Amino acid sequence: MKSEMENDILKVLITEEELQRRIGELGGALYERFQGKRPLFLGVLKGSFVFMADLVRACQLRSDVEFIAVSSYENATASSGRVKINHDLQQDITGRDLIIVEDILDSGNTLAFLKDYFLTKGAASITIVALLDKPSRRTKAIDADFAGFEVPNEFVVGYGLDYCQHYRNIPYIGVLKPEVYAD
Repeated sequence: MKSEMENDILKVLITEEELQRRIGELGGALYERFQGKRPLFLGVLKGSFVFMADLVRACQLRSDVEFIAVSSYENATASSGRVKINHDLQQDITGRDLIIVEDILDSGNTLAFLKDYFLTKGAASITIVALLDKPSRRTKAIDADFAGFEVPNEFVVGYGLDYCQHYRNIPYIGVLKPEVYAD
């Protein structure tokens, strides 16, 4: 079935099938790393929710789930560089092994901020899992421990990633047509 949003997509970058295969591989790698432990999957809202649901199911560990909402884009196509916590953790993370789940590692501002923040709150370890990695835009010295796909410097949407809160429900990763977000 075709959606009205597909008219705004320049091209499909990563198909549904490619996403599911890679997420299965990431789940297996996390299972190997955390077998016998009870990690806390910590989703960075809103973009990570689709990826995180599939990743937690693919991992099959005894684990907990938590979310934090931060913003640095404010409906723009580039990070402002300032990270603001909109919804903080609801539980104590002291001594916990955290698996931060992020939709895209772009500038690195958000993940660098969150890593420092969680360490000051007493996390025992932090593992970063990003569905997409866009190293060409990195301004902070941070990398994902596990990344699904490296993507070029194009504006991507779908599978949780948005532009102005739209396109999150597209089941693949697509490149948004520039005329959609051009001023």
